[in-house]
This record gives sequence, structure tokens and C-alpha cells, in this order.
Amino acid sequence: MGESERMGCLFAVFRFLGFGDAEPQEAPSLPYERKPELLTKAERSFFGVLQQSVAGRYHVFVKVRLADLLNVRKGTGKWQSHFNRIQSKHIDFVLCEKEQVTPLLAIELDDSSHQRRNRQERDAFLEETLAVADFPLLRIPVRASYNVNQLRQQIEEFTSN
Repeated sequence: MGESERMGCLFAVFRFLGFGDAEPQEAPSLPYERKPELLTKAERSFFGVLQQSVAGRYHVFVKVRLADLLNVRKGTGKWQSHFNRIQSKHIDFVLCEKEQVTPLLAIELDDSSHQRRNRQERDAFLEETLAVADFPLLRIPVRASYNVNQLRQQIEEFTSN
């Protein structure tokens, strides 16, 4: 009797004993779906003006995790707790130097959600954290339109140092 016949017999015995009669179970489906857009309408509008303002001088990245911009200092007590505070927060826009892709400036676009108490607490934490890390932050209020030259000037104030 060949190997495949023995395996066939083994499966027949299992089926006779009641194993294998049930339909195979499908793997559980993961509950994810693609978001229709990466940026809100206001963020998309600002992004276009931001790209014009930097005129190819910097790379512009969107929704960058704070934990990708900052490290928790080695030897810090409760390291994991400090890391947890930055791992799920993000910066709306980050300007980076082109050649080495060195982060230079964080930009937050402040819409009406920044008036909520929990958001104000988050913003205060963000400002303090970036200040301690000597990472400049430019806050821009959401507007119906932006002036490219004015934004360019604000960016230059932070990046020319």
C-alpha cells in the first residue's frame, strides 16, 4: 500500500469517527477597510499651499508619528510609559531637509477641534514635548485661504536658524 493510499485510509477513518464532516472554518475576517482619503478637506487645501510655499526646497510629509520624530532618552525611568505618550500622536505636517531627510519643522493645522479641552491638553503636551526636544513647531489656524508668500516667510523664520 502506497503512502497516498494510507493517508486516504487515515482520512476515511477520521471521517467515519465524525472528524472532518463539518465544513472547514473560515479564518476570521479582520475588521479593516481603506479610508477614502489621507487628509481632511482643510488639510488637503493647506497641503497644496504648503507645497507651493516650500517650492521644492523641503520634503513635506503628512501625519508623521511623534514617536518617529522623537526618542525617549536612554536611561529614563518608566521608559515605556513615556514612549506610550508619543507613539499614537502625530504631527499634521513635517518639513525635512531634502538630502538627508532630516526633520526640521513640525506644522500643526489648528481647526475648531483644537478648542476642545482634551485637544487643548494634547496640544499643550505636544508643545512642551517638542520644546524640550528643541524641535520647532509652527501652528497655523485653519482659514478659507492662505497666502503662499506669508507662509513661506513663517517657515523661513523657523528653518533659517
